Amino acid sequence: MAAAQAMAKGSIVSPCGNLGRRRGAVAARMAPSTVRIGGSWRKTAFLGGRLAVGTRKSRSGSRSLMASPVQMNLAIGKSMRWWEKGLQPNMREVESAQDLVASLTNAGNQLVIVDFFSPGCGGCRALHPKICQIAEQNPDVLFLQVNYEEHKSMCYSLHVHVLPFFRFYRGAQGKLCSFSCTNATIKKFRDALAKHKPDRCSLGPAKGLEESELLALAANKDLQFTYTKMPEPVPSGDAAIEVITSEPPKQPASAKPLVRQSSQESSVVVLGGVQVVPCHGSKGAGFKIFIPEACPPVL
Repeated sequence: MAAAQAMAKGSIVSPCGNLGRRRGAVAARMAPSTVRIGGSWRKTAFLGGRLAVGTRKSRSGSRSLMASPVQMNLAIGKSMRWWEKGLQPNMREVESAQDLVASLTNAGNQLVIVDFFSPGCGGCRALHPKICQIAEQNPDVLFLQVNYEEHKSMCYSLHVHVLPFFRFYRGAQGKLCSFSCTNATIKKFRDALAKHKPDRCSLGPAKGLEESELLALAANKDLQFTYTKMPEPVPSGDAAIEVITSEPPKQPASAKPLVRQSSQESSVVVLGGVQVVPCHGSKGAGFKIFIPEACPPVL
């Protein structure tokens, strides 16, 4: 009976007495123990030590997921667009129709090249580095860039329908030439630059865009551009119109010619305020007719 109880408690009966008890205790320790985890009893092979079961604490905030300001600035850095690379001091982008008109008007006698491009145009992108190189070699030439995607309505009013497209302007002469070229036909651009770059004296203010183009820009409702047609100058009443003809005018029946002698002209004939002066030129003899502003022209 005692032996059965000892077997139930994990002890081994041995003739050695205490030795059997020690072995039983060791066997009990080596047997899997039962612990309570999360409301249920589970077996474990942990040998008699303390077992701590609980919620796992988060680590220290030294490894926080928040990035430093320096790292964020490096990650969000803005990449330069292709038409902004390699720009020279004499190159700039046009912001509006008013800006384009003012830039051409204020350029004076300087040669101005207007470059129409589009960000999605492969030919424009391939040609851009060469245009920047040409601008660097010609610092006295002004290069204006017009982004077609941002100014479609303005380009439509200026009749620009192919890209890349270039226009040359200078002083009172206004538009010198306009053409389209690519990276393969860059010689067309270089030839036009060599032709129109030499300094030329132009009388009068810079013309810029044609008047028809200015009126088209003003009529475009998508643009905030206003233009008032300048009135044509009217000559004063004292001004006379000079008409050169090979035959003298016909005299009215009632009018009597008045002949005046002078040292320079052989005779001056006055017919109702119209002066007829004989003259001699390379093509032979003729007559100069001076008509006052109030009189209709004599043909």
